[in-house]
Amino acid sequence: MSAGPEQIPADGRLTLITTHINADYDAFASMLAAQKLYPEAKVVFPGSHEKNLRNFFVQSMVYLFNMADLRDIDFSDVGRLVLVDTKLPDRIGKLAELLERPDVEIHIYDHHPPLPEDVHGAYEVTELVGATVSILAGLIRERQIPLTEDEATVMCLGIYEDTGSFQYGSTTEKDFIAAAFLLSMGARLDVIANMMAREISAEQLGLLNDMLQSAMNYTIKGVAVTVTSVTSEKYVEEFAVLAQRMIQMEGMDALFALARMGNKIYLVARSRTSDVDAGAIARAMGGGGHPYAAAATIRERTLAQAEQRLLDILHNTLRSTKRARDLMSSPPIRVAPDITCEQARSLLTKYNVNALLVIAPGENGSDRLLGYITRQIIAKAIYLKLNPKVGDYMMTEMGNVDPDAHLTEIQEKIIENKQRVLPVMENGKAVGVITRTDLLNILVHESQYQGRDMPDPHREEINARTRNIVRFMKERIAENILTQLAGIGRAGAELGYGVYVVGGFVRDLFLYRPNEDIDIVIEGDGIAFARKYAEMTGARVHSHEKFGTAVVIFPDGFKVDVASARLEHYRFPADLPSVEMSSIRLDLYRRDFTINTLAIQLNPNRFGTLIDFFSAQKDIKEKVVRILHNLSFVEDPTRVYRAIRFEQRFGFTIGKLTSSLIENVVKMDFFRQLSGRRVFTELRLILEEENPAPAVKRLEDYGLISILHPDLELDSEGVRLFEAVKKVLDWHHLLYLDEPYMRWAVYFAALVNGCSAESAEAICQKLEIAPRHRPIFTRERFDAGEALLHIRRNLSMKNSELHKRLSVFRTEIILFMMARERSERVRKAIAHYYTRLRFVKTSVTGRDLHKMGVAPGPIYREALQATLDARLNGRLKTREDELHFIRNYLP
Repeated sequence: MSAGPEQIPADGRLTLITTHINADYDAFASMLAAQKLYPEAKVVFPGSHEKNLRNFFVQSMVYLFNMADLRDIDFSDVGRLVLVDTKLPDRIGKLAELLERPDVEIHIYDHHPPLPEDVHGAYEVTELVGATVSILAGLIRERQIPLTEDEATVMCLGIYEDTGSFQYGSTTEKDFIAAAFLLSMGARLDVIANMMAREISAEQLGLLNDMLQSAMNYTIKGVAVTVTSVTSEKYVEEFAVLAQRMIQMEGMDALFALARMGNKIYLVARSRTSDVDAGAIARAMGGGGHPYAAAATIRERTLAQAEQRLLDILHNTLRSTKRARDLMSSPPIRVAPDITCEQARSLLTKYNVNALLVIAPGENGSDRLLGYITRQIIAKAIYLKLNPKVGDYMMTEMGNVDPDAHLTEIQEKIIENKQRVLPVMENGKAVGVITRTDLLNILVHESQYQGRDMPDPHREEINARTRNIVRFMKERIAENILTQLAGIGRAGAELGYGVYVVGGFVRDLFLYRPNEDIDIVIEGDGIAFARKYAEMTGARVHSHEKFGTAVVIFPDGFKVDVASARLEHYRFPADLPSVEMSSIRLDLYRRDFTINTLAIQLNPNRFGTLIDFFSAQKDIKEKVVRILHNLSFVEDPTRVYRAIRFEQRFGFTIGKLTSSLIENVVKMDFFRQLSGRRVFTELRLILEEENPAPAVKRLEDYGLISILHPDLELDSEGVRLFEAVKKVLDWHHLLYLDEPYMRWAVYFAALVNGCSAESAEAICQKLEIAPRHRPIFTRERFDAGEALLHIRRNLSMKNSELHKRLSVFRTEIILFMMARERSERVRKAIAHYYTRLRFVKTSVTGRDLHKMGVAPGPIYREALQATLDARLNGRLKTREDELHFIRNYLP
C-alpha cells in the first residue's frame, strides 16, 4: 500500500472528517471512504441532516463509522480537518473556526467547480466528476484497501445519487469505473435500488402536488426554466427527492423549487441543460452544488422575497447558448428585385409573413443579397398607386450573420441597424432569416404562449421545448427500428440535411402505444435523400415529385415514408393543398393537431432530441385534441373527422375552442364542397377503429351524419346495432381465422341499416364507394333481411337448408346478420354455419362421376349437391359413404 498524505501524522492530535450541512448520500459515502483513508479519524456532522439518511446510517450502518458528536469535540485537540464534498467555509457550520487556525492541517476531497471563496488546504484532490466518493473510491482501489459489502454498498449509493443513476450530464467515466470497482467489492444493487426508489408518504405526495400546481414556466433570454414555491408549517423530509421526481415527471430542462418549512426557506435546483448552471444559481442564493444539482438554505427572507431574488439572479445570470441556426426560419422567403409590389403583396399573404428578402443570382450559384422590403412599404406604395418594382423601394442597409453567430451578435445587428429581418448566410447562400420579433421573444419573452391555443410560427417566434430522450427511445423502440433511425440520421448528415421522425410515431411513443409507421421529414430534398438512403441500404424507392414525398421499401417489406419539410397553402376552403419547401417548424405547423406536431431529430450530433414547438407534450398529458390555428377546419374540413377519431381512440377530449370551430365549419356548410372520396376516406378510418361507435355518435352530435344524406341518423337502434357489431367482430377475432374481410363494411352496413335501397345507393354514389362494394349496402343487405326472417320462422330447418340460405352471402353480410339479429337461437344458427357448415366439403368430385360412366350434364351438379346435403345433415361420414350414396342416387 503506497504512502499518501493521509498517513502523515499531525503531531498525534485528532483528525476530524466532515462534510457540508444538509449532507446527501454522496457526502455520507465520502465521509465513510475518507475514514478508510484516515482510519484513526473521527467523523462529525457539521449540522442537522435529513432524517431518512440518519435512519439509514445511524440505525443500520452506524458500526461503519468512528462517529463523534460535535459538541463533545475539544477544538484545541484537533490537528487536521478533512473536508469531503465541499470547499466552502460557510457550509461546514461551527467547524469553520478551525480554518482560521494555522496549526490545523486542511485536506480536501471535492468534485465541485472552483469558486473564489473556496478553502485551500495543505492537500487537495479535486476533480470535476459526478460524485466526490468516486474520487475517494479511486484512491481506495489504488491503495488496495479492503472493503466490506456494506461499505461498498454505501459508497456506491453515493455515486448513484449524485449522478442521478448515471443520467446527469456531470457523470464521467471515472464514476462508472468507481461504481464497477465497488460492485466488484460486493456492493448490493438491490439495496441501492430500494434506497433510490423510496416511497412517497401522503405528506410528501401532498407537497409534490402543491409544487406541480404552483409551477411557473419562464423563458429567460431563450432559456426555459420552471420555478415553484410552496409552504409547509412543518419540515417535510426529502424535498430534494420531490424536486427530482418533479423534473422527471414533467420533462423539464431546469427546476428551481422553493419551500418555506417552519422558519426556513429551502431551495433545491436541478438542471438538465448546459444553459443553466444550478450550482451557480444556488451559490448566489447562499448555497452551493454543481451545475446539475444544487441546494441552498435561505434565512431572513420571506418566500416572496426569496422567489423575487431567485428570478433576479436568473435574469442576470442566464445566457442562452443558442446560435443563429437554432433561431432562424428556413428556407427564407425571397423575391427578385424586378417583381412588382402587387406581386410581392401576394407572396406576403400567401406565406403569412411581414418581410421579404430581395435576392438576385450571384456568381457560381451564390445569392447576391440586395436588401429587404416590408409589408408596410408595399402597402403604402400600392395605396399611392405607384406599383413600382420591389428593387426601387427596398431597404438596402442591412447586416447578416452566419449560422454559428451568437445571440449577442444577432442582437447587435438587428437593434443597431434597426432591421426588421436578419438574413443568415452560409457559403454565399441565404439559408434562413431571423426576424426582429424572434429576437424580442428570445430576450424578454416570459412564457406568453403558455395556455394559448393558436400559435402562429409565421408571425412570432415559438421557442421549441427540446430535450434528449435517447434513453426513453431505447426503452420503448425495438432495437431494429432504433438502428434504422440512426442510419437515417447518418444518411441525412452526409447530405447536409436536417432529419426528423415526426407525427404519429412520436405521439404514440409518449402514449405507450405500438406504432411502426415511420414518417421522416427532411429539411432539404426528400426524394434525393430517399434515393441515397435506398442506395445505402439496398432498398427501392417510389417517389411522388409533386408533393416531394417518397417511400423507401426494404427487401423484407418494411417501409419508411419520406417527405421534404413543406409548407401547405390553400387557394380556397376545402381545396387540396399546394405544397412548397419549408423548415421543420413550418412543416409541423401545417399538421392537423398539436398532438401530432412532435419531432425527434435523427442527425448524429443531435440524435434523440425531442422538439416540441406547439405544447404537444402538454396536450398529450392533459388528453386534449387541439388544432393549431383558427382556419384549420376551413382549409381542410376532413380534419374534423380526424379530431373525433383521435379523441375517441386515445380517450381524449376535443378542446373547447376546437369544438366551437367544428360547429362553425358545419354551420358554414364547407363539407358540401369536399369530394365524396375524401369524406369516405376519413369515415372509413373511423369505422376501422377498435370501437367506432363513440366516434360515430360524436359525428351525430356535430350534425355530420345527416350531411351525408337526410335519411341517415344514429338513433337508439343504430347505437345498439353498432354495439352489437363490435361484439360480433370481437367474437370473430377470437376464431383466429386467417381470412381477410372489410371491417369497415360491417359497420357501414349498420350505419345505413335504416335507409332504403335507393337512399343507400345515393349515399354510396356521393361517397364514391367502389361499385364492387355497393351491393353489400343495397341489395345484399335486404336479401340478408329476408334470409333472417326465413331462419327465424324455420328454426328446425336442416343443416343443408341453412347452408343453402347463407352460403350466398359474403363474410361482411354474415357478420352484419349476426349483429342485427336479436334472437339468440338465430344467432347460434348463423354461427353454426359460419364456424362449421361452410367448411364442409364432399370428397367425391365430378371426376368420380366420370369414372362411373355418367355422361356430363346437369346430373353432375344435382348429384354432388345431394351428396353435400346428405353430408351436412350427418348422413354420410366417409368417402365410401359418399360413393355408395351417389350410386343409389343416380338413375
